[in-house]
Amino acid sequence: MQDRIKRLFHSAASRNGSYSVGAIVLVIAIVIVVNLIAGQLPEKVKRIDISDNRIYEISDKSKKILKKLDTEITFKIFAEKEKTDDRIKTFINKYASLSDKIAVEWIDPVLHPSELSANNVESDTVLISCKDTQKSTTVAFGDIIVSDDSSYYMTGSVSETQFDGEGQFTSAVKYVTDDVARKVYYTTGHGEDTFSSSVSDLLGKNNMEEEELNLIMTGKIPEDCSLLILNGPSSDITEEEKETITSYLASGGKVFLLLGEAREDTPNLDGLMKEYGMEQEKGYIADMQRSYQGNYYYIFPVLDASSGLTEGMSSDMVMLVNAHGMNMSDPVRDTITTTPFMTTSSDGYAVTEDNQKQGTYTLGAVATETVGDEEARFTVISAGTLIDSQVTDAFSTLENLTLFSNAVAANYDDMENVAIEPKSLEVTYNTMQHAGMISIAVIFGIPLVILIYGFLRWLKRRKA
Repeated sequence: MQDRIKRLFHSAASRNGSYSVGAIVLVIAIVIVVNLIAGQLPEKVKRIDISDNRIYEISDKSKKILKKLDTEITFKIFAEKEKTDDRIKTFINKYASLSDKIAVEWIDPVLHPSELSANNVESDTVLISCKDTQKSTTVAFGDIIVSDDSSYYMTGSVSETQFDGEGQFTSAVKYVTDDVARKVYYTTGHGEDTFSSSVSDLLGKNNMEEEELNLIMTGKIPEDCSLLILNGPSSDITEEEKETITSYLASGGKVFLLLGEAREDTPNLDGLMKEYGMEQEKGYIADMQRSYQGNYYYIFPVLDASSGLTEGMSSDMVMLVNAHGMNMSDPVRDTITTTPFMTTSSDGYAVTEDNQKQGTYTLGAVATETVGDEEARFTVISAGTLIDSQVTDAFSTLENLTLFSNAVAANYDDMENVAIEPKSLEVTYNTMQHAGMISIAVIFGIPLVILIYGFLRWLKRRKA
């Protein structure tokens, strides 16, 4: 019996079996070691973003802000961790791993209900605070994964539309570490357009508080105004309002004008612009070279990268609809410098009912003047459609809002645009509607070659 057992283990089959068992054990050991090593890697290394629309991808802008953090920040998450959406947990871990100044603490509101009232928060909320500045703010889970409640009435379920983790957290971090308060006033009383929710959201992410201002009623610009915006006025300002704005600029103020659909002449607005070296051309601007599918009044302007207003823009795809044109002229003072940053091509046309005048027209310009220790800044964009939701929502690839945010942030030396737009959660479907030769080769050709090769190998071994 012993001899039989010895012969069994010395046979070729037993040796091959031993080699197979040994190889399996070795592979299992390697897998265990690799997993142990991977478990010790930092979050930013071991988590690869394979999500649709790259919702976990963090921009260079946020990475730069987190890298420069020099004060401790705490993320207190008031939620049941095991019930929290995995996308939120994953993003928080990845975001916090980019800075050793961020500490994450989970607080279960079911086990510790008193913590909600003590911190004045609700469940499913992230409280972000900085001990040095004594400032804090909150980000609700509903602001990270944004849902379209209106879809419930059509489909019977609420659809998720956007993931805004990076935008919310970077704005919050910037807010709690920044001790500068900025207030934006927007004028009323001249048929101005209201800000869309997207614009208000971007201003909020840049930690700017907005409030309306009727200059006809107040007669002055508040002292806490850090930026005055005239958003698409359809009628002229009064002579008194012009003098008020001129005095504000002369004292180092910041004014942002987006031209609107004026139903009548606007001599006071025109006069204000002319003082700062900008003269409005009559009519609407068409561009024969840079237009949307032959709609010559839907213009893709030429952007000047040297202006610094294109930072963070990957495509420079900005669209203006029914824009007015401007020509540069001499300002009233030599101390004023006026610089265009957005123009038409050389095939631009100023079109009126009676005439078409060809030229290269300015669509956006900035006038600056040093006043003591301050820099006055007058920004003019020739179409309020830059931030019109009917344009920005209809064309999701446009970077209108990024340009607007950069132009707002450029008014301040100590401010950078941290308004990061949310990522879409809409499902992207792969189809074969327009499959090219490469697609056909990958989908059908390679598997077919592998099958044929396998069949030939099987046939050869069978005949052997």
